[in-house]
Amino acid sequence: MRTKIVSLLLIIILSMTAVIGCGKKNQSTDEDSAQVAVEETTEDSNGETVIDGDKTTDDYTIKVGYGGSLCEAPIHIAYEKGYFKEQGINVELIKLNPGTGFDAITTGKVDVNFALLASLVDPLSNGLPAKITTGVHTGCDKVLVKADSSIKTAKDFVGKKVGVASYTASPYVFLRRVLADNGVGVTVENSEVEFVVYGAADLPLALENGAVDAIAMNDPSAYIAANEYGFTTLFNSATDKPYDEQYCCSIYMRNEFIEAHPELAEKYTIAIQKASAWVQENQEETAKIQVENEWVAGDAVGNAEVLKTFNYIPSAKGAYEAFEIVANQMQEIGMVNEDVDIDKLVTNSFKLFEGLPEEFK
Repeated sequence: MRTKIVSLLLIIILSMTAVIGCGKKNQSTDEDSAQVAVEETTEDSNGETVIDGDKTTDDYTIKVGYGGSLCEAPIHIAYEKGYFKEQGINVELIKLNPGTGFDAITTGKVDVNFALLASLVDPLSNGLPAKITTGVHTGCDKVLVKADSSIKTAKDFVGKKVGVASYTASPYVFLRRVLADNGVGVTVENSEVEFVVYGAADLPLALENGAVDAIAMNDPSAYIAANEYGFTTLFNSATDKPYDEQYCCSIYMRNEFIEAHPELAEKYTIAIQKASAWVQENQEETAKIQVENEWVAGDAVGNAEVLKTFNYIPSAKGAYEAFEIVANQMQEIGMVNEDVDIDKLVTNSFKLFEGLPEEFK
């Protein structure tokens, strides 16, 4: 009887040990699995939403807005070349309709977006809940006239009509700045030039038909229009001083996203900066990747020529300085309310990460 009891006790003890051992093995396996990066890539039926990245401690998926423009090359390259994966972040790329970027940020549809600094000044001064984290490149804006136009200088715009896509678009701001710098009245009190809004796709035809005397557009549309209609590029922010040294395009993020996921915000900024530096050294391959993967429309050879006029050396400091210049001038010509404190606006419009390299070359 004693022998049976001892045997029974041994069986119970061995069973408990096995259970405990199995529990420890499962726990160890779960912990190991949690440390393994999981790659996830999906695409919707229209090819407009892409998720890519490696899960990290914070596995939140960053919702990134994009519009399909040539300027957004760093976003496309960061995805295609694995810079997001390198930073260990998950991203979902969401294609936005033209003119909906600010609403998408405000409503939380996207966490991050891409925009021209000049177009951000007024929304940020009016409470857009976002901050700029880095400048991406210079260039973008052009002013075109017909080859036989009498307009040769800024002074020749007096009494003329100019077509623009909107009264907040960067090319419109660029032209008003150029005219103001050359003594042409562009304020509400003293406007010597008439600006007329057309659909972006209709601007070249409006100029060709004589409905306007000049048009202000972004590349690559401006480049395409100039080639197709034989227009002359009168002003070019990518090559004309001092505008060629001022950053035009930037990354901006929703305030709530930055506050909730500061590490991811910084990692995303680094990925974009690295991708921008790669674009600077590989314009032709960049254009080819963009067209072949249907990120943008157009011809890869032509797009590469446009990219070569931009300076894709990313800089947070450069964006900060350019934003201050543009904001002050926009206030001077009446595009920003006179009661706005520009110094405070500039400070509040940026999130500058302490550990972020100033430039990637």
